[in-house]
Amino acid sequence: MNVEEYERMFRAEESHWWYAGMRAISASLLGLTPAEPGSRLLDAGCGTGNNLLHFSAGGPAVGVDVSADAVAFCRTRGVTVARGDVLALPFRDGCFHIVTSFDVLYHRWVTDDGAAVREFARVLRPGGVLLLRVPALGLLWGAHDEAVQARHRYTRGEVEALLRGAGLGIVRATYANFFLLPLVALRRTLDRITSRDGSDLQDLPAPLDGIFRGLLSLEARLVRRVSLPVGSSVVAVARKAAEG
Repeated sequence: MNVEEYERMFRAEESHWWYAGMRAISASLLGLTPAEPGSRLLDAGCGTGNNLLHFSAGGPAVGVDVSADAVAFCRTRGVTVARGDVLALPFRDGCFHIVTSFDVLYHRWVTDDGAAVREFARVLRPGGVLLLRVPALGLLWGAHDEAVQARHRYTRGEVEALLRGAGLGIVRATYANFFLLPLVALRRTLDRITSRDGSDLQDLPAPLDGIFRGLLSLEARLVRRVSLPVGSSVVAVARKAAEG
């Protein structure tokens, strides 16, 4: 992505309804597999590093990103980061209890998503957990995908196949952003009609921001019990087999 998009992310990640709501969903799903104290976490493709601040409470956390701009923003936040490619992570086998990857696999520079997921599995310790999120449904392709140099939007079945192909057992795979899907679909349709360009990362009026955030908070409670049938994202939790 270009540096302007990273700047928008850096400013928005803490307060924007979508980031806050999706963090709540991710935290809820991670709660299905509680981490032991002192768990080491890797955020693979960490962007500007805000998720490292939120998901490092249980133990040491490190991010890795291929972009020098992203690494610079991470260092501004004060989080631990290394520069590297998700296709060849610069870490030894089995050194993390948790690996997260948020909206990374779908980018054009990830030329082999299966190889990337196998790398995530490689650096997990036996019994470790992967939390993976990707944008969903090709029919939702629009201006935002072009702006962030996307390559593909996924179905839940495709994500499940990637996880199983890496030898991981699926704990939960669900769509997310279910309640707002009609609005997302409408926005994408208007993008195509108007030939709009640019990303979706824009501020909303406070009342609307609160409503959207509340709907994602409701989803965060639901996904602990059920998998949502459709949505604009796929989120999955998978576990590496324990030794023996």
